[in-house]
Amino acid sequence: MKKSNVYFLLLFQQLIAGGTHIVAKAVVADIDAATLTFLRTVIAALGLYLITRLRSGALNIERRDWLEIALLGFVGVALNQYLYLYGMKFSTAANGALLYAATPVFVLVFSRMVLKENITPRKTFGILLAFVGIAIVIFERGADFSSGYAYGNLLILIAVIGWTLFTVLGKRMLVKYGSLRTTTAMMFCGALIISPLGIASTLSFPFTEISALHWGGVLYLSIGTSILGYLLWYHALSRIEATKVAVFTNIQPVFATILSLIFLNYSITPAFVTGSIITICAIYITQAS
Repeated sequence: MKKSNVYFLLLFQQLIAGGTHIVAKAVVADIDAATLTFLRTVIAALGLYLITRLRSGALNIERRDWLEIALLGFVGVALNQYLYLYGMKFSTAANGALLYAATPVFVLVFSRMVLKENITPRKTFGILLAFVGIAIVIFERGADFSSGYAYGNLLILIAVIGWTLFTVLGKRMLVKYGSLRTTTAMMFCGALIISPLGIASTLSFPFTEISALHWGGVLYLSIGTSILGYLLWYHALSRIEATKVAVFTNIQPVFATILSLIFLNYSITPAFVTGSIITICAIYITQAS
């Protein structure tokens, strides 16, 4: 596939991701994070398995690779999806998108730690500047954790670190098994890891009280984000460098903020604008060096 086509798919993936923040913010208000994570992961795992069976037959993952796949399931589902959804209960869709836009910076840091990639002084400056912008957004309403706002932002930041690890650590399995089989196996492992918490929460949840719109949100997060979004992300990672894939998250806050203004009556604060400008400039400096 031509790189231009990969870039187009990544832009589409980021549009899906931008919508994810809007849907998640709306749905998590009425469905707790554990139940929502479990439902979306199980639906996604089953959907991916059906696609895999139709396209390539059995998964055929070697026994020695399952531990590595399980690690991807932990960071990509338990750490990323659950903490993100739980944090979104207290934060905003635009904040969630901006924090995920810092993915390139974290990818650069972990690529240095894991893959021993070189970091220049200019990249170091960009990384430090990005963390200044992120801190402004996280604490835009002060450092009072009792309000839950800063607490939610920090949980989302940990979720971003989980997504970063999912991106950096997944490269070897992608080369070996391809994006479809790797994503399917990872999603099954993630569903198993989250199941003790998810089953307990799901069994006690009053499903009769949620509407068709809520179910539509669950399906968006399951099919749109966890199947299509993950597949497109890993598909791109299998063809171009991780840092070049990660930089596409820069457009995510734009999509999410526009959608928030339209659907969630979101009001943009000066702190959010300041933090956004600093973070996006820092990401540009990091990627351009």
